[in-house]
Amino acid sequence: MGSTVAGPFCGRLLADFGAEVVKVEAPEGDPVRTMGKRFHGRSLYAASIFRNKALVSLDLRQPRGRELAAELAVGSDVLVENFRPGALESWGLGPEVLQLRNPGLVMVRISGFGQDGPYSQRAGYGVISEAMSGLRHLTGDPDRPPARVAVSMTDYITGLYAAFGATMALFARQRTGRGQVIDAALYESAFSFMEPWIPAYEKTGFIANRCGPRLPESTPNNLYPTADAQFIHVTAMGDAVFRRLAEAMGEAALASDARFARAVDRSAHADALDDLIARWTSTRPLAEVERVLAAAAVPAMRIYTIADIFGDPHYRARGAIVQAPDEQLGTVAMANVVPRLSDTPGAVRHAGRAPGHDTRRVLHERLGLDAAALDALEAAGVIVDRPARQD
Repeated sequence: MGSTVAGPFCGRLLADFGAEVVKVEAPEGDPVRTMGKRFHGRSLYAASIFRNKALVSLDLRQPRGRELAAELAVGSDVLVENFRPGALESWGLGPEVLQLRNPGLVMVRISGFGQDGPYSQRAGYGVISEAMSGLRHLTGDPDRPPARVAVSMTDYITGLYAAFGATMALFARQRTGRGQVIDAALYESAFSFMEPWIPAYEKTGFIANRCGPRLPESTPNNLYPTADAQFIHVTAMGDAVFRRLAEAMGEAALASDARFARAVDRSAHADALDDLIARWTSTRPLAEVERVLAAAAVPAMRIYTIADIFGDPHYRARGAIVQAPDEQLGTVAMANVVPRLSDTPGAVRHAGRAPGHDTRRVLHERLGLDAAALDALEAAGVIVDRPARQD
C-alpha cells in the first residue's frame, strides 16, 4: 500500500527476490507515474519501480475498498504502507485490527518523521526529511546553498531499511510465530548516514559542513582536473595506497614528507596535498591519468554519465542493465537485481504495468470473488480494472 518511492521501492526489492507482491494503487494512479520521463505515453519510472508486481486498483476512500485491502493484508506475510501516521487506524486497518486477525503479519510503516513524536503528523517527502536529517547540509559546495542528488535518495535509503526490517521480522517470526511493526522514518534513515559526525559533535562540538567533492578526514579523496577539461576522482587515503599514488606521480618523496606520511597528517594538510595532486593531473589528459593510476592500483575513476554507463564494457559484461519484458513497449531497460546471491538470485520478470492490470485476477485468486461480484465492485467505482489510459 506504499506510494511514490519509498514504499514501492521496498516492495520492489522483495519482489525482485521472488516474493509475490501485490501493490494496492489508487484509481487515479500512483504519483510516481507522473515523475520521470515518458515514452509513448508510458511512465518509464513506473515501469521500473513497479516491476515484478501484481497491480490492484482499490478506492480506499470507500468502506468496501478498505475491506478488500484488509482481506488482502491479513492473507499476506507483510504489509508495506506509507500513509501519514494514524491513517490506517482511522480506516480500521491498524495493527490492533489486522494483527488480531493475522498474528503473524509483519507491518512495515514508512513515514516522514516516525509513528510518534511531536513531528509525526507533519507532511514529509524524502527530501524534506533529508533536510532535517543533517545529510542535506553536507551535500554540495561550501560556498553555495545545500544541493541535492537528482534522485529521491532518502526515499531509496528508507525503502532499503524497510525491506531489511521486514526480512529481519520474518526471521524473528520463525522463532516466535508473531509478526511485528517496523517503524521506518525517512529522517532517521537519512540521519543514520551521518554516522561519523554524531560522536564528533557530542565529544568535540564539531559541526560538519559541505566540502564539495572532498571527503573530510580522508585524504586524498577528492576530484581533480585533467588537461582536457575533464575530472577524475582519486581516493588514496590508506598509507600503502598513498605511497603508490606518490610513485605514480613521480613524487615518491611525498610518502616520507612529514606532512603526508600518515593518514592523520594528510588530513591536516589536505589543501596542500590536493594542490599537488591537481598540479599533476592538470598536465595530462583524463585517459592517461586513468591508465597510470589503474596500473599503480590506485582507486580512481572519471565521473560517468548515464550514456557512459550504457557504453561501458564492465556494466555490459556483468549484465548490470537488464531488458525487462513489457506488454506495450517490448522491453524496457532498468538496473538489474542487486545484490547478487549465488544460490537464490533475483530476477526481473516483467516491467511495471498499467494501474489495475491485475485487479480482477488477484481479487479472484486471493479473495475468491467471482465475475459478478467483481463487475458490481467495478460499477461502484471500488475497483479499477485495466483502464483505457496506460499511465
